This record gives sequence, C-alpha cells and structure tokens, in this order.
Amino acid sequence: MTSDLWLEAQVHLQRLPVIGPLVKRYGSCTLKPKTDYFAVLCDSIISQQISVKASEAIFRRFSDFFQGNPTPEVVAQTTAEELKQVGISPQKAAYLLDLARKFAGGDVAYTKFESMDNEEIIRELTKVKGIGRWTAEMFLIFALNRHNVLPVADLGIRRAVQVQYDLQEPASAAEIKRAAEEWHPYETVACWYLWRSLENTRGQGE
Repeated sequence: MTSDLWLEAQVHLQRLPVIGPLVKRYGSCTLKPKTDYFAVLCDSIISQQISVKASEAIFRRFSDFFQGNPTPEVVAQTTAEELKQVGISPQKAAYLLDLARKFAGGDVAYTKFESMDNEEIIRELTKVKGIGRWTAEMFLIFALNRHNVLPVADLGIRRAVQVQYDLQEPASAAEIKRAAEEWHPYETVACWYLWRSLENTRGQGE
C-alpha cells in the first residue's frame, strides 16, 4: 500500500518545475515502514549530536547488551551505569530510561499510533525526555511513513530548499511552507528527494 502511495506522490511531484528533475534523477522513493517503534526511538536518541558512524556502533552495542531485543520492559529495569558501559552518556541514558518506562507503563500510547494523526503522535512522543518535535517528525517519516510531514526545522531541508529554489540563505520555515504548497499532500516524499539532492539519507535537526 505504501509503495502505491509513493507512486502517486512521484506522479504528482514529477510535474513540478523544481522537484520534478529530482524525481527523474533519483527514481522511486524507497522509504519503508519500521514496526519496532521502541528500537527506532532508542536509535534516534542515541544518534543525537554524534556522527552516523559513532551512533551505529553505540546502538549495536546497546542492542547486543539486550541480546538483540531491547524491549521497553527490559530496558526500564536497566541502570544508567549499565548503559554507560556501552558508551551512552548519562544524559542519553536518562532519556532512554524515560522512554522505556513510558512505553512500558503505557504513558505513550504507541499501540494507537496507526489511528492517530500526525500532531497527536507528536504530542505523545514529546512526553519523553529528549524527544522534541524534530525527532518526532523523523519518526513519522522514517518509521510510520506518513506522507504529509514537513520538517521545517530540519537543517538538510533548509539547505536543500535554499539550493533548489535559488535562495540567498538557508530557507526559513515560512519559505519552506510556501514552497511546499505545491508538494501537498506529499510533503514527506518531496523532502526525501530534497535530502537525496544533498546526498543525505537523513535530515539534521535538534
């Protein structure tokens, strides 16, 4: 079903003067949903403000520490000192433990995400320490594959819009929203092509 939606988006976007050439250059959108919400969010927290290579190594050690299955219930019983042993900072350990406890305790209604709209999910996720709007938007895009997410604070999108729309500076939120009027309702897919134009696979934000 998602691939059909991406095809609809591609047909819509390839008609546009700025995004259209990117669609032709990079081909079909390859975003696929991820169902292990907890692991995705753990990875997001671990990757904040460090390089991709470092975050991948730390997340691998984190996962191995839990025998490849870091569930909310098991992680919630872990101490910050134990997480420090796999290279996680005290601040990020606090974030991970808060995430685990809120998932395990039902404070974040992740089992209802499929029936929630984007803003409802953002409100749920930002209950967790260390998860702000940008992280929640990346979750909507890369885990849930919501088609209409517009991360106006993402540095990659700001730079790509600057380049593609011939702006003097990285695009402001207002400029991105104005450009996105013709992308609607496929803002996510347009952003995917904009990230690709920078040869990135992820955005950068908070």
